[in-house]
Amino acid sequence: MPHRKPVQTVDNIGLPPDLRGMDTAQNTPLSLIEDPDMGITLSDGCRLSARVWRPDNSDTAPVPVILEYLPYRKRDGTTARDALTHPWFAERGYACVRVDMRGNGDSYGVMEDEYTPQEQADCIEVINWLAAQPWCSGTVGMMGISWGGFNGLQVAAHAPEPLKAVITLCSTVDRFADDIHYKGGCLLNENLGWGATMWAYSSRAPDPALRPDWREMWLERLEAEPFLPALWLRHQSRDAYWKQGSVFEEYSPLKAKVLAIGGWGDSYKNAVPQLVEALPGAKGIVGPWVHKYPHFAIPEPRIGFLQEALRWWDRWLKGIDTGVEADPDYRAYLMDGMRPATWTHERPGRWITEPTGATSHLPVKTLHLTDEGLQDTAAPLDRSVASPAHCGADGGGYCAIWLGPEMPGDQRQDDALSVCFDSGPLAQQMDILGAPRLRLRLACDKPQGQIAVRLNHIHPDGASARITYGVLNLSHRDSAEHPQAMAPGAMTDITLDLDHIAYRIPKGHRLRVSISTAYWPLLWPAPEAAEVTLSSGQIDLPQRPTSGGDEYSFAPPTSAAAWVTETLRPENHIRRQEIDRVTGIVSLIIEDDFGKLRDADHGLIAGSVAREVWRIHPDDPLSAKGTCHWTEELERDDIILRTETRSQMWSDATHFHLTARLEAYENDKLIYERDVTKDIKRHFM
Repeated sequence: MPHRKPVQTVDNIGLPPDLRGMDTAQNTPLSLIEDPDMGITLSDGCRLSARVWRPDNSDTAPVPVILEYLPYRKRDGTTARDALTHPWFAERGYACVRVDMRGNGDSYGVMEDEYTPQEQADCIEVINWLAAQPWCSGTVGMMGISWGGFNGLQVAAHAPEPLKAVITLCSTVDRFADDIHYKGGCLLNENLGWGATMWAYSSRAPDPALRPDWREMWLERLEAEPFLPALWLRHQSRDAYWKQGSVFEEYSPLKAKVLAIGGWGDSYKNAVPQLVEALPGAKGIVGPWVHKYPHFAIPEPRIGFLQEALRWWDRWLKGIDTGVEADPDYRAYLMDGMRPATWTHERPGRWITEPTGATSHLPVKTLHLTDEGLQDTAAPLDRSVASPAHCGADGGGYCAIWLGPEMPGDQRQDDALSVCFDSGPLAQQMDILGAPRLRLRLACDKPQGQIAVRLNHIHPDGASARITYGVLNLSHRDSAEHPQAMAPGAMTDITLDLDHIAYRIPKGHRLRVSISTAYWPLLWPAPEAAEVTLSSGQIDLPQRPTSGGDEYSFAPPTSAAAWVTETLRPENHIRRQEIDRVTGIVSLIIEDDFGKLRDADHGLIAGSVAREVWRIHPDDPLSAKGTCHWTEELERDDIILRTETRSQMWSDATHFHLTARLEAYENDKLIYERDVTKDIKRHFM
């Protein structure tokens, strides 16, 4: 199921009491100056708004800057996590600067797309401006999760001179095949789901208390706002649009020192090992977490992320020897295999380390797909798979983000709609660390098709837990840049890498490789139901010698004081599957009320509600339909603002069809409306 980034609260973070450490030089936290609306005017005259925390003596004792540069609204969007994080660094001798990007929050201008050259050029201007301020020592680091993790790497690829270090969390190096658009060349439903989120997010007004011309700014945004799903859908192969901003296209320009962090419960599992292998001096940490900063993420164990980040900043922004260069290149949380659970607050396991590199040096164990299951040696294979279109219902959310039961559930229902290959009971426990690689020889009876491959952990009672997975658009088997249709009936060799993972399967349990030709609601289906015939296959499992206890210990989590708010409407999250017994339509219904809060400091009220429905008939891939509806609320004194955004997508055999509507209300009066209709030709999709 698609994911959304909510207005964040801290009610259920469950952090320990404030464990603020002391400044290493003065043995006491530094007193801070906070500016909620520092202006940074770009060369074209556009004024960006920044929130700044810095030591009160930095005018006479300049400090390095830590920059976070986002479209998610510092005033009412990322405030919860900002409060926990930025003041903590500032008390230890840094100026933390949280900038609203052009066209978002309290910044002027309009935003055209994600990760644009304009975005990167603006950020470079911001970095150079910050480095020149009298309270800055001249060195800058960038830190961010998700969007901020992406653009930290993208800006570092331009090598602005003051930028010395980056901490990137939950990000990717490949915008096309490892983001929310075209995983394995397959169209992710998240392309619509996240695009609908941005359709809503970017529709919000600035805070009227900060901008006397807030109404003009708002109307300018509304008029210029693009409907991004249609833009993204015009690029169905790895063209120049996706290469821009995909740092894996050329790593050598990245000169800043990179600390990469991710979570096994997140969608972005691959960038950390990829960066560790590619960038000299890079270090990587992957925990069991979902899409959150690891000092307040779940499932636990959390770590002292702030302390770990401070070591990185102190070394590369202040030149202090903190020992980070001697750290293992790769620190990963090896999870114990457990029963399938759509949500868990804690994940048993242990921290393991790889001193040099990530996983590419590890040996592999090869198992062969045969008519008798997974075998140590090759044997005959003649199996066909033709899954109904609703196969994949237990795959969980594409990107779990703490909204309830979003993790993969028991896979037995999806396994029953797939072709499965089981091993015998393991003679000894197996630790997998890395990206399993599947090689198949197959034929497809249609020119267009897709496969989804799941590596599952089978418990003695038959429960099936997903370890990791991968998907492939068969037209992208040889090239995502130059796709080619399948020749129906012709045998073809394909290779598919599953997502990276660190997982222990106990002795006596089994492995299963499950292969399906549909994976809904994660993937938009191919235009025709295809049957795939398998004639040979093998899976290479990266193996690591069995670990006992922890091989590395992190400091316990800590933070600055939490954001203080008044709850006007509590959060509520619904995930529901329905089957219409008359029509046969299967629906996933998602309702996320992110609540409504008043900021206890400046009084701004913000609320948000998202609704999504994903429908399909098991026998008809062309019945697929996605519908999204967002409500965004903003209140300041007697000003009550609201936007309603709606979008939907369906397809026929040759085209995708999208509609969207944007409505803006001031004190319940409609002041702006716009409709969008797009028909986009399918291109090997």
